[in-house]
Amino acid sequence: MPKSRSDRKKKAVYTPPPAAQKPKVTPRWVVPAFITFGLLGILWIGVYYIAGSMVPYMQELGQWNLGIGFGGIIIAVILSTQWR
Repeated sequence: MPKSRSDRKKKAVYTPPPAAQKPKVTPRWVVPAFITFGLLGILWIGVYYIAGSMVPYMQELGQWNLGIGFGGIIIAVILSTQWR
């Protein structure tokens, strides 16, 4: 006896996708650290340009003050990539 058309077109059984992995959690220290480094870097550069001649240790560092300020900003940007 020939098979009916409904028997030929059996649908595949639904299989749910595998369980999702746990979402990654940001460590608690990341956000305060990157905000602190960013603000300190900006403040360091600002103080250097506004009152650098009045602060003794800033006079001795000279242009290294820019390196210190931008270093803080760069560290803040690197830490911000760890924020999820």
